[in-house]
Amino acid sequence: MNRAEREAAARRVMERVAVPVPPDLSTEAVRRGDRLLRRRQLVRRVLWLLLCAAAVAFAVWAADAHPWVEPPSQTTPPVSGW
Repeated sequence: MNRAEREAAARRVMERVAVPVPPDLSTEAVRRGDRLLRRRQLVRRVLWLLLCAAAVAFAVWAADAHPWVEPPSQTTPPVSGW
């Protein structure tokens, strides 16, 4: 498609009769946008809450279990009676 054909196609598109827009389209779009925004904010807050709860649970577990301490060796019995 060369430049003249593209210009002719663009003119044909612009000369068409505009499709009528429903009168309540903008109010419906605003309502849906507000609902989506509130839903995203709620999801974001719930995820932050879950992340904080997981961090607290991990801290409590780590304070109780001491996962950084090496467990005692159980491969040989203790030597006694020498």
